[in-house]
Amino acid sequence: MVEQSDRAPLLDWEEIPPGQPPPSGPSLDPADSVSSEPSKCRPQGKEGAGSGWTLSPGAPGSGTAVRGRSPHSPSIQAGPEGDAGATDEEGDCAFTGLSVKERRAAEWEEKDQIVAVFVVTFDTRSGNMVEWCLPQDVNLEGVEFKSMASGSHRIANDFIYFRKGSYFGLACFANMPVESELERGARMKSVGILSPSYTLLYRYMHFLENQVRHQLQCPGQYSPLEAFYEDKKAVLPPGGNGLVTACPTSALGTMVNRCMHPEMKITHPAGCMSQFIRFFGEQIMVLWKFALLRKRILIFSPPPVGVVCYRVYCCCCLANVSIPGIGASVPEFRPFFYINVADITALETELSYVACTTEKIFEEKKELYDVYIDNQNVKTHRESLQPLLRINSADREKYRKLSEQRQLLLYSQEVDGDCTTNEEDLFILFFMEQNNRIFQTLLEVAGSADPTLTAEHVRAMGLDPQGDRGFLVDLLEVYGIDVMLVIDNPCCPQRCFGDLM
Repeated sequence: MVEQSDRAPLLDWEEIPPGQPPPSGPSLDPADSVSSEPSKCRPQGKEGAGSGWTLSPGAPGSGTAVRGRSPHSPSIQAGPEGDAGATDEEGDCAFTGLSVKERRAAEWEEKDQIVAVFVVTFDTRSGNMVEWCLPQDVNLEGVEFKSMASGSHRIANDFIYFRKGSYFGLACFANMPVESELERGARMKSVGILSPSYTLLYRYMHFLENQVRHQLQCPGQYSPLEAFYEDKKAVLPPGGNGLVTACPTSALGTMVNRCMHPEMKITHPAGCMSQFIRFFGEQIMVLWKFALLRKRILIFSPPPVGVVCYRVYCCCCLANVSIPGIGASVPEFRPFFYINVADITALETELSYVACTTEKIFEEKKELYDVYIDNQNVKTHRESLQPLLRINSADREKYRKLSEQRQLLLYSQEVDGDCTTNEEDLFILFFMEQNNRIFQTLLEVAGSADPTLTAEHVRAMGLDPQGDRGFLVDLLEVYGIDVMLVIDNPCCPQRCFGDLM
C-alpha cells in the first residue's frame, strides 16, 4: 500500500539509494520482444525523438508520370513536435535540426505539465467510468475507454499511452481478484494523467503503478493523487487552448531531472527502438517507407497494449528528417497511440497518423487506414502500395549495415567501455541520416541545371533504381519535389515529375 502524505510520494521511485535495485517496469507479455534488462551505458535523461514529424501522406502515383502537388497548405512546423525553441499547436516541445545530444540537453528544460489526474473504474452495471479527477471541471469524455483498453479484463496489468484532443495521456491499469459478488470477482481500475506533451509522461510510470494498486486495495483514498496534482499541475492560459505558458517549479523539479535512472528506460518510448527493430527484422524497411510517405498506419494487438504504444512512437521515429523546410507545408504526422471505436469519427478526417488498437473491428474499417499491422504481419489493401511490401536488395543492404553498426556498438561498449552512444542513438540517427541523404540529393538535383534523377543518384541515396521506383514516385509527389526521374527498362525510359513547392 502506498503511504498517504501531504506531498506526492515521488521520492519512492525518483531517488534510488545506492546498492538497491531500481523499481521494475510494467509487466509485459512474454510474446513481446521488449527486454526489461537495463542498458548499462544508457545516458540519463535520454530523449530519443528526432525531427520531421510534420510531413504528409500523398496519393500514390498511378502512372509513369505524375506532377507533385501539395493540396494541403496549413503551415505546420517541422520537427517531431514543432520547430526548435517553439511550441506547436499541440503544445509539445520541439527539437528540429538538433543532434541527439542537443535534444537530450533540451529535454532538461522541459517542465512538468500535468493538466489532469484521474481514476477510472469498471462498474459491473455502468461499465467504464471516471471515478475521480482533478481538476473537477476538466473534460475527460472518452478517457474511461482510452485508459482501460478493450480486452483488459483478461490481463493483470498494463500501461497505455493515448491522445485526448490536444493532450497526451498515460494510464496504468490493474486487475485484482476480489471476493465480491457485486464486482463479479474482479476489481479493475486505471490511474492516469494528461499533459500537453508525452515526452515526460514516462517519469510518472512507477508512481501511477503504485497508485493503481493503492486504489484497488483502498478505494476512495485520493490524497496522494491530490498532492501529486498540486505539486505538478501546469498553469494554462485563460483561453483554454491547451498550451502551457508557465509551469511552477517545486523543490522536486530539479531533482527529477537528476534522478532519471537508465533502468527506467523501458518506461520511456525512446527506450524501445532497438527492441522494435529486432521484432520486425528486415520488415523495418517496409515500415520505414510507409512512415516516410506519411501513410495512415494502424497496429493491432490484443492486450497488453503498452509495448504496442511504443511501436507507434518508433514508427514515427523512422521518418525523422533534420533538413530545414522539408515537409513544411504538409499536414502533421500524428501519433495517436491507443485508439478504440470511440475514435472512429476523429480518424475519418486524419490524413496521416500512427495508432494502435486492441479492437479487431478496425481491420474491417479499411477507409480509416492505409497500412494494417497484425503482430509481424504488415499488409495494405491499397493496390498501389502493394509493391512496397516487397523487400529488395537495397533494403537488405541497409538492414545489414544497421545490424553491423549495432554489433560494433555493442562490442565497443563491452570491450572499450564506450558509453558515449547507445542503441537508441544509433537507430534514430541511422534512419535520420538515411532520410537526410535522400532529401538532400533530391533537392540538389531539383536545383541543378539538369533536374534529372538518374539510376546513379538513386543508388547513391541507398535505394534500388527498379525496386524503389514506385516509392520514389510517391515520395516526389508527397513532398512536392520537381525532378525528372529516368528509369531504364527494355522498352523506353519512364519519367516522373514533381513540383518543388
